[in-house]
Amino acid sequence: MDGVETTNPTWDEVPARREYATPTRRECVKYGGAAAGGALLAGCVADSDEYGTPPGATPGGAYSVSMAPMGEVAFDAVPENVFTILGHHVDMLLALGRGDAINAMHAPKFHQSLYRKLVSHLDGVSVDWDGLYSSWPPTKEKLYALDSDVHIADPAKVATADGWDDGDLREIETSVGPWFGNTLSGTRKEPPEAFADSYRYYSLWEIFASIARVFRETERYEALASVHDAVIRTIEGNLPPQSERPSAALVLFSTSDDSMWGYKMDHPGYYAAHTRPMGVTDALGAAAGPGYGDDGRNLTLDHELLLEADPDALLVLGPMTGYHDIGEIRESLNGHEVASELSAVQNGHVYTQGARRQGPILNLFQLEMTAKQLYPDQFGEWPGYTDGDPYPEIPAGERLFNRQQVADIINGEI
Repeated sequence: MDGVETTNPTWDEVPARREYATPTRRECVKYGGAAAGGALLAGCVADSDEYGTPPGATPGGAYSVSMAPMGEVAFDAVPENVFTILGHHVDMLLALGRGDAINAMHAPKFHQSLYRKLVSHLDGVSVDWDGLYSSWPPTKEKLYALDSDVHIADPAKVATADGWDDGDLREIETSVGPWFGNTLSGTRKEPPEAFADSYRYYSLWEIFASIARVFRETERYEALASVHDAVIRTIEGNLPPQSERPSAALVLFSTSDDSMWGYKMDHPGYYAAHTRPMGVTDALGAAAGPGYGDDGRNLTLDHELLLEADPDALLVLGPMTGYHDIGEIRESLNGHEVASELSAVQNGHVYTQGARRQGPILNLFQLEMTAKQLYPDQFGEWPGYTDGDPYPEIPAGERLFNRQQVADIINGEI
């Protein structure tokens, strides 16, 4: 499974379902993507404004939200029981104060390990995803059992799973709850043929804006987007001239053998949302040749190719998730005949990263982390990461964003 940074990317009690007044949410769904068609049932919802709210609607009234590949999706009430698959959507729900509404996600232990390290710095924010259904690939039986109000998942992605076709997607949408998500924007991967005409690629924060509208939480979205905009302005406004910037490589090491993979740092997809603003030279580009990473996929590396690239800094995915040990990785590199010759290894510039599939919370922390790792003179030194510990403490005057402000937004204190 792409997006979970492990080497093998790979029931519990179901929450009680809330009852809806007639017409039900299911009767009012309009699914405009290629996987399912049909008109919106008459009388369910009026025309929507840009935030998906019908003119004159009360906060509890019907509303609709649009995003590719679904098209327009109508809701008669804010969803309370929420299915997810991938980490960017999970992060978005947590950021909107809906972390406890999640009933499923892919690799819950992976995500819980990572996010506990981050939210330890956000007062009043916590995660407890023990025992959740690990939802990739999903099965129809589990989706019926979970009985979710909405599936925050990309139907075009689900369509790639074994055993799923357009009829299955329609069945779940009409019998259980609508699909609403966008995943292929991470790598700008070509969608399945059935979705080719309806798909559109978005930035991380554009997807987040649409998810926020589903939960009638545009105020929280706008507040967090303002924090993000300020971080980007700080970074872009303080970057040194291009000639003084380091080269870098974003890599993932196998936990079982010598396999390793590299990822394009300035790819337009949201997988690179924390590295693209850094403006560094991607050292793997010259070594790998034209077209490297243009399709968003990884590059299979060996130590010789990595040495040919010889980045000034090596950004290592995974250690902050608990699935990789940065100390062991450094020790292995130092002890390897070829890897020990890397400039990044010799100069102590092998740094911890989290994961590429990120939502707003992880994106803010990874922007700060990466800026400090690559540009300590401009943004303050990265204090280093100790395996198993939370995200390290940064002196208040050297933080790129205010932790309490972000915590207040997530907690609804805007």
